[in-house]
Amino acid sequence: MDNATYTTLTRQSGLMREMQVVAHNIANISTTGFRKEGVVFSEYIHRFDGQEPSLSMATPNGRHINGTQGALSQTGGTFDLAIEGPGYFLVQTPQGERLTRAGHFTPNAEGQLVTPDGHALLDDGGAPIFVPPDARQVAVGSDGTLSANGLAFGQVGLYQPVDPLNLQREVGTLFTSDAGVEPAEGAAVLQGYLEDSNVDAIAEVARMIQVQRAYELGQSFTDREDERIRSVLRTLGK
Repeated sequence: MDNATYTTLTRQSGLMREMQVVAHNIANISTTGFRKEGVVFSEYIHRFDGQEPSLSMATPNGRHINGTQGALSQTGGTFDLAIEGPGYFLVQTPQGERLTRAGHFTPNAEGQLVTPDGHALLDDGGAPIFVPPDARQVAVGSDGTLSANGLAFGQVGLYQPVDPLNLQREVGTLFTSDAGVEPAEGAAVLQGYLEDSNVDAIAEVARMIQVQRAYELGQSFTDREDERIRSVLRTLGK
């Protein structure tokens, strides 16, 4: 197999991976708090001896989480929270603490604020938030302070990854950061709102078409190379 075929196959593999990412973005257009992804490619260049030109290959080595603010939809829900600006909610899962922008919370049987999956929302000190059983007219301030009957009983923690490039999607709208998290600056909490997915449907569909056409072009080249090699073998076999 020659260098041109190797390069094409590497490109095809990268395009397939990018197509999977784009399809996943499109499938989550209506998912609350979803962050779209993009594929990060790196280029490998090898210099040959003599006058032969160098060989370049592109490989998809990672994914980039897009942090663009999604549109805010008003729900009127007491414990529906949205973040305006940078930052994430911190929730406790069986696998550890995770970041999320999906702010639909409800009190469970014990009064603990949890996600639909049962993950506990954590406060600014990293502890679960409990709503008093006699709480009436719960209000949430822009700084995340929760109060009922005029008395504060907790504060929603807003966090961000220490290294934004280290942010990785674990599943759905949950993210993890190996570099750790820190308090977010310049963010505000809005009560009665949820943040929509930040996927631009038109842009993603257009990107899908581009990737598909690029893949078809590479496949056409591979088919022609295969036929050329077969033709050479038939000629030499005579």
